[in-house]
Amino acid sequence: MPIPLVDVGLQNAAIRDELMNTIGQVIDSSGFILGKWLEQFEQSMAQFCECNHAIGVSSGTDALLVAMMALDIKAGDEVIVPTFTFFASAGSVWRAGAKPVFVDIDEGTFNIDDHAVEAAVTERTKAIMPVHLFGECADMKSLCETARKTGVKIIEDAAQALGARDHDRPAGTIGDIGCLSFYPSKTLGACGEGGMCLTHDGDLAERLRRLRHHGQTGVYEHAMVGGNFRLESLQAAILNVKVQTLADAVEKRRAVACRYHELFADLPVKMQAVPSGQYHGYNYFTIRAPQRDALREHLTKCEIAAPIFYPMPLH
Repeated sequence: MPIPLVDVGLQNAAIRDELMNTIGQVIDSSGFILGKWLEQFEQSMAQFCECNHAIGVSSGTDALLVAMMALDIKAGDEVIVPTFTFFASAGSVWRAGAKPVFVDIDEGTFNIDDHAVEAAVTERTKAIMPVHLFGECADMKSLCETARKTGVKIIEDAAQALGARDHDRPAGTIGDIGCLSFYPSKTLGACGEGGMCLTHDGDLAERLRRLRHHGQTGVYEHAMVGGNFRLESLQAAILNVKVQTLADAVEKRRAVACRYHELFADLPVKMQAVPSGQYHGYNYFTIRAPQRDALREHLTKCEIAAPIFYPMPLH
């Protein structure tokens, strides 16, 4: 039997009737942009993430972009990002007009090297963007200390880390703004695109809400230049159904990962290190293998999906 990397159909099948009922309600309401469906989902996510404000946006990539707009990051500014991550982390910095400054990762955790971050801060540095890769939080205690000393902001790329925690603090709620993705393959996946910004700061939250809706403060009144970064009501309603099973979904992933750790313990592979105090969300389970390509070829012949995350560092 083929083993896919992610079986989205299996995830949705268990709650298909409830999803279809909700989709019908949204269609019958004709409320497709902003409104009650989005507000309900934002409230659910703020509660799940233990955060004051959750602002739904059009994608995880747009969450990163609008976060930088909210922090007034622009041409001439620098944002420190890990060189080992998905392209959107650095691409969003470039779209904002700023310069991504690449730093290396820790070999064990695959996350940004906090010592390298401190060395990379200059007078042009506006923000640090730790990426909680594969579902494990970066060392936020150290990064927050660097941010405090240097006066820079922290934008958490938590696209792969919903449900993860760093010393009991939910991923995406530790820095100034946290960014989530609801791409279908994520632990909480939409039936299309979707994203979210998290913040405890009320003023930042209001700015994010305006920016996602063309900077609008009233009907045809625009206090700033924003964009169309709205999360569609249909996706918000679907996600609000699925978020009810999110905690269970994270626990199931952790149980599978625990089994992998047991089975792989005596094999010549290296798994992502999990430091004390980290609660891994396991959006992906990754290994390093001395004969990677041969192993991948073998797994492919066995119909087990084993893509490479990621084949080339961004620098």
